[in-house]
Amino acid sequence: MEPTPQPEHGATVKVTSEQLAAIDDEDVLNKMLDNAGEFEERRLIRAALRDLLKKKRDKREQERGSRQQDLRQRGLSKEPTPGGGVRGSARATVNQQPATNSRPAYSMTAGGQASPAQATQKCPPSAVPNAKNVKQMLLDWCKAKTEPYEGVDIHNFSSSWKDGIAFCALVHRFFPEAFEYSTLNPNKAMDNFQLAFSTAERLAGCPPLLDPEDLVRMKEPDWKCVYTYIQEFYRCLVEKGLVKTKKRA
Repeated sequence: MEPTPQPEHGATVKVTSEQLAAIDDEDVLNKMLDNAGEFEERRLIRAALRDLLKKKRDKREQERGSRQQDLRQRGLSKEPTPGGGVRGSARATVNQQPATNSRPAYSMTAGGQASPAQATQKCPPSAVPNAKNVKQMLLDWCKAKTEPYEGVDIHNFSSSWKDGIAFCALVHRFFPEAFEYSTLNPNKAMDNFQLAFSTAERLAGCPPLLDPEDLVRMKEPDWKCVYTYIQEFYRCLVEKGLVKTKKRA
């Protein structure tokens, strides 16, 4: 298999769609997206990121279905004995099953950072400081832009966005004529997500990296997905001159 080019900080690496399809690490694609300078290159990376997220989501659904089917088969094939021995054994199997198939658990820290619950899942030490700084700066930017809006309290990239109101507020801040913010209902998350993403795509050119149907099924949005989308929305605003950035020396 042909090795996949690894992006270095500040370097632009041109890759093909085939090479991008071979990458199964979201962090690698996110770094490549940050370093990409050309529109076509960013488009290919964004498409690869969407495909990867969909592939992982489909895999989780398939694994969940397989586990449920396996448990149903276990329950049908093992009838409980009068002493209850088999029933107790089946219960032990059910209790142990999620531990071997569950995804790494993430816990939210006081600063809104999502960190893996297992120590082995930590990021490489060299990548942590810069990544944390960029993430916190973007979070502070979201807070500042949505501060005047009622019903918005952003303190992380997960639960703060679950009803779609924060997305609408951020988009409305830059495109106030696009829709009437005061008419939005936090209980209609699907409508809010669709409105925010469609408006951002139409007026800012921001691709809809998030799926409203997936978001409403989750208890809380995946912070990595929300963070990636906000990064792209910010980049699109910069390209349109709606956000001013300091020029690098």
